[in-house]
Amino acid sequence: MVYQPEVITPRAELEDRAARLQDLMKAQDLDGVIIMQNADLFYFAGTIQRSHLFIPTAGDPVLLVKKNYERATRESQLKYIRDFPNVKELPAVLEALLGHPPQRLGLELDVVPANLLFFYQELLPGVRIVDASLLIRQVRRVKSPYEIELIKAAAQLNFTMFSHVKEFLREGISEIEFASQLEAVYRQGGHQCFIRWRGFNAELVYGHLMSGWNLAVPSFIDGTTGGSGLNPSFPQGSGHKLITRDEPVMVDYVGVLNGYMVDQARFFCIGRLKPHLTKAYAVVIEIQAAVKEMSKPGVCCADVYQAAVQIAHKNGLKDHFMGYPEPVSFIAHGIGIELDELPVMARGYNVPLEEGMVFALEPKFVFPDGAVGIENTLVVTRQGLENLTVFDETIGYLP
Repeated sequence: MVYQPEVITPRAELEDRAARLQDLMKAQDLDGVIIMQNADLFYFAGTIQRSHLFIPTAGDPVLLVKKNYERATRESQLKYIRDFPNVKELPAVLEALLGHPPQRLGLELDVVPANLLFFYQELLPGVRIVDASLLIRQVRRVKSPYEIELIKAAAQLNFTMFSHVKEFLREGISEIEFASQLEAVYRQGGHQCFIRWRGFNAELVYGHLMSGWNLAVPSFIDGTTGGSGLNPSFPQGSGHKLITRDEPVMVDYVGVLNGYMVDQARFFCIGRLKPHLTKAYAVVIEIQAAVKEMSKPGVCCADVYQAAVQIAHKNGLKDHFMGYPEPVSFIAHGIGIELDELPVMARGYNVPLEEGMVFALEPKFVFPDGAVGIENTLVVTRQGLENLTVFDETIGYLP
């Protein structure tokens, strides 16, 4: 039997993405961009094989495949795909494609290792290599209708997973056992397990599921919650802690299907939450409503962030907003193929919202004895924000 992928990125999608990148490249006076990172390869070529994707400032992209060429031809709808076993031939190939030796080339310098950069500098003498990562991320931050449909499918997977929470959650179960049962639902539904995160040393599997005091255990991760994890080699997320009555239980999981993801969080409790947590949750809902009301095309991301901070301050909860004792300075992050895409609703991010941007909004409050919050993945439309993730937004109480 010959392998044939079920979902293939249409050629029209790939051509539109390359064209938008080329528009940005012209302003930077680039001869072209070489793409090697997996997430960017998937976005611009529709395949993740060991390749150099060359996108010239004018003309068609060319995918130069080292391994596996046959599979790349099945997965990618690009017009030009070449077998390319020897990277040392790159200078000659680029010159032939451009009609002249390249002078300025863009690479993904936010993710390309330094040793690899040194290699290409030696391989391409006389070529000035510049950082094209921001251009690539700017193209990726606005999603097409095709991408939004894939994100909606991931949201449906999350709805299925959250629908099983009350079936598995019980007093005395450990966090890790509870997590394993929900993650089995994910895998059976087609979740690909791996969460792509562009940042250096950024690691995540499924997401965070913690309870009570473990919600307040800090970690290196650039997020509101940390968690003990199972050991110091992966110090985040679920641990061996047993879930008890009257404490918050957070399920903050990333659903991924066919390469696209959503980020969503809901809180549950066996019994009743303490008054300071229920008060904070009411403020969470107030912040989410205010952000939805405010967030329309043209509105500055930093202004939305500041409005959320002001609501937390007004309610006497500023010191616990977005983490404790070390809060993060954002309330939302872009999401798509990677968890940390643009835009971000953050302090100092003075970029206007655009129709088609997709981000995960996650107002949370953290206390020494737990946390409360909510997270939804939303898309910017002409009228404002539209929820892509849906599930009951009240605290999920169990007797």
